[in-house]
Amino acid sequence: MLCGRWRRCRRPPEEPPVAAQVAAPVALPSPPTPSDGGTKRPGLRALKKMGLTEDEDVRAMLRGSRLRKIRSRTWHKERLYRLQEDGLSVWFQRRIPRAPSQHIFFVQHIEAVREGHQSEGLRRFGGAFAPARCLTIAFKGRRKNLDLAAPTAEEAQRWVRGLTKLRARLDAMSQRERLDHWIHSYLHRADSNQDSKMSFKEIKSLLRMVNVDMNDMYAYLLFKECDHSNNDRLEGAEIEEFLRRLLKRPELEEIFHQYSGEDRVLSAPELLEFLEDQGEEGATLARAQQLIQTYELNETAKQHELMTLDGFMMYLLSPEGAALDTTHTCVFQDMNQPLAHYFISSSHNTYLTDSQIGGPSSTEAYIRAFAQGCRCVELDCWEGPGGEPVIYHGHTLTSKILFRDVVQAVRDHAFTLSPYPVILSLENHCGLEQQAAMARHLRTILGDMLVTQALDSPNPEELPSPEQLKGRVLVKGKKLPAARSEDGRALSDREEEEDDDEEEEEEAEAAAQRRLAKQISPELSALVVYCHATRLRTLHPAPDVLQPCQVSSLSERKAKKLIREAGNSFVRHNARQLTRVYPLGLRMNSANYSPQEMWNSGCQLVALNFQTPGYEMDLNAGRFLVNGQCGYVLKPACLRQPDSTFDPEYPGPPRTTLSIQVLTAQQLPKLNAEKPHSIVDPLVRVEIHGVPADCARQETDYVLNNGFNPHWGQTLQFQLRAPELALVRFVVEDYDATSPNDFVGQFTLPLSSLKQGYRHIHLLSKDGASLSPATLFIQIRILRP
Repeated sequence: MLCGRWRRCRRPPEEPPVAAQVAAPVALPSPPTPSDGGTKRPGLRALKKMGLTEDEDVRAMLRGSRLRKIRSRTWHKERLYRLQEDGLSVWFQRRIPRAPSQHIFFVQHIEAVREGHQSEGLRRFGGAFAPARCLTIAFKGRRKNLDLAAPTAEEAQRWVRGLTKLRARLDAMSQRERLDHWIHSYLHRADSNQDSKMSFKEIKSLLRMVNVDMNDMYAYLLFKECDHSNNDRLEGAEIEEFLRRLLKRPELEEIFHQYSGEDRVLSAPELLEFLEDQGEEGATLARAQQLIQTYELNETAKQHELMTLDGFMMYLLSPEGAALDTTHTCVFQDMNQPLAHYFISSSHNTYLTDSQIGGPSSTEAYIRAFAQGCRCVELDCWEGPGGEPVIYHGHTLTSKILFRDVVQAVRDHAFTLSPYPVILSLENHCGLEQQAAMARHLRTILGDMLVTQALDSPNPEELPSPEQLKGRVLVKGKKLPAARSEDGRALSDREEEEDDDEEEEEEAEAAAQRRLAKQISPELSALVVYCHATRLRTLHPAPDVLQPCQVSSLSERKAKKLIREAGNSFVRHNARQLTRVYPLGLRMNSANYSPQEMWNSGCQLVALNFQTPGYEMDLNAGRFLVNGQCGYVLKPACLRQPDSTFDPEYPGPPRTTLSIQVLTAQQLPKLNAEKPHSIVDPLVRVEIHGVPADCARQETDYVLNNGFNPHWGQTLQFQLRAPELALVRFVVEDYDATSPNDFVGQFTLPLSSLKQGYRHIHLLSKDGASLSPATLFIQIRILRP
């Protein structure tokens, strides 16, 4: 490696003064003064930073509005809603006083803002209010929609436009801006008398709020070092200095100084050296110069193509410095291969929002599934009153929704996130008349979206590709054979699924189902083009026996048995045909199984209960995080070849070594905001989910009483036999010696999308929402033969 001193001596003579000029850290925006909002309005500086203080819609939201919250035909309660001055949260009244943190919702947790009667709740209960006065705020995760009616159409529009602007600005914020917002929002809360001055007591309160239990003596020494006016109060530049010391990243400074040398700034060649050591693809001098122009904060440094420590931190905290390969965040895979060559994001009992025994059914569950990239949804269809089929979990207390309403939700929301095809998996329990009604609704509501006949294809022996089927809806269901059996009956979809479980009781139930099975309506059968639901009796070793348009549905138990007893044959089967796997009926609380086992054998439609958070849904989100989150991920080559020799049970010797050094974490969330003295004791666990021989987990020690900037410096290492199938899950937990650890945050991604070098992991909550600015800082090494 060339010496940095040698390179620096070749700079023009005038550069050292410039380097000295820009080497000083760029100042954090100073705390508020009366000139930018007054001593009583310190939070406005956050909105000022966002460039939204003069926006009329945002100003109206800051003043607040009395909006009616609508829950039922008779429950319409007026509440005051007001945007907080941090620009990131909305405060609202509650009838029963609760903890302060339960009186707000965060902009970053909003999934969508819809105008008019565009939710199930407003369509059912909002008839007394004109659509122009109504809006729906849909949240990520399991939180219910907020259906609201404003006094006027203009006020409703102000909230729709205002929230849309705030969400857009939040999405565009850099990690440093998010951190700045975060710390100043806590400053505002800790400043108990809102005088823009911080006593030591208020500083201690601030430290507890941001999840660090600092020794009183050390905290007081730091406080006094910053108290240059010696009046036992920090204000203005003193607060800025205290924050800078608090936010200091020694581990980043050490890395920076390794490459920058004594002058404490990176030249473009020095930054290039860092990029090359990182293993960055396409590392060139021009690339280094581009990064300086993008992330450097100091204009003088930019002009001289130099990067300061602050610019270096901005780069490493950006998406380009994250562990996820940014080139994989758009559609980058070949989308012209047959459908059977892709993992396809799939939902089970999609209509449910809770348990499958007594939980509510809702069209909103379909909308949320589509918002998570789901491409295969399930419709359990039963006879309904007035000739209208309904959807619910049969023979349970789950509520019922109309089939036609679900089809309308598919039409309106299926292609919002992804343009690639959606599969409607019908579980049909209806008689001929209502099956015909189902077919009529599908045709009239979906129109040209619906695939009603085979596409012109140069290779009719293969399924069409996602690219060929863009914007189209496929129906998976039973199809009438060319010649019916003697009794003119065909098995129902439900019967096929029940028959997969080889328990005596289930066999008896399947037999009863067969006796009661309805005929398949010709109108509905005609809509089943590429996804013929069939029972998988045996695995045929010869590929020419397979019929690509047939889809088998297997319970998790049957799928595991096939993987265990006929792994390679199952892989070959799935190279040509679609297979759907679904959870056992015994999972009454809508729990999930691990989808990884099914992906290992090439199963495409691995259906999970999307309404149930947990590591299983984390894996699903991680699998489909890449390729533009379009819901289709190309399977590895070993799972696409009809003559593949791959067997997930016997994957061969190790081929890859993954080494992860867990360095530090930043700004981990408090788990109990109502207990100011409750500080997390974090540990980090790295999990590998892949073929059975690769599955492993290792964890660091825990750090006592520090969720703000804990340090580990521990290395975890894994040997992998099938790295192309592996998912890596980073988990942070709060250690507890006497009870199970509490979940803090996680992030999951495919090993093939994991970048090497020093990287930040941006943590997510249990329901997949961002925990920004919470991050892990790690170093990744991947050794391949």
